[in-house]
Amino acid sequence: MSPRGRHRRAGEERWRALWAEVVGFASVGALACAADLGGFLLLRGPAGWDAMAAKACSFVAGVTVAYVGNALGPYRARGRRPAGAWRRFAVFTLVNAAGGAVQLGCLAFSRHVLGLTSVLADVVSGAGVGLLLGTAVRFWGTRTLVFSHASAPVPDAVRTERGRTERPGAGPVATPDGAATGPRLTSRHRP
Repeated sequence: MSPRGRHRRAGEERWRALWAEVVGFASVGALACAADLGGFLLLRGPAGWDAMAAKACSFVAGVTVAYVGNALGPYRARGRRPAGAWRRFAVFTLVNAAGGAVQLGCLAFSRHVLGLTSVLADVVSGAGVGLLLGTAVRFWGTRTLVFSHASAPVPDAVRTERGRTERPGAGPVATPDGAATGPRLTSRHRP
């Protein structure tokens, strides 16, 4: 395989890995959102809590679900230090608070700067635009600050047409017919 083909394949693998990470992050986010909303409605309704106290508790529940889900889901392959678990959780909470602040900022901008005060404008700015931008902040913060990309496994090999694995930059290896040509093919990287 040519160097250009190897680089293209490696790029395709990175995009697939990123897509899997995004899908996993979104799935966990949906569960966390359900925990947050369900907790808020339960505490505010049948439990009769004050709105702010109910929201604070439901936010903590949602963040906890999101952290555990991300740690066991899309980011489970990243390196972990047992002593750093509480620090990661604290940073994760701050990242989620920053995402919430972005959502509130979009709502505040719509209401106080643009003067849009209808329920529809609040939904579009807070739950539409704000949610998208807040989620982008959460995704970036989660993968960059909480579950560091530096400790993520990076594919160092590319599959050949025969299903074997090539290690770019490796020296020649003997083929079954005894000829020493091409990059070294290894079996230790096979799935």
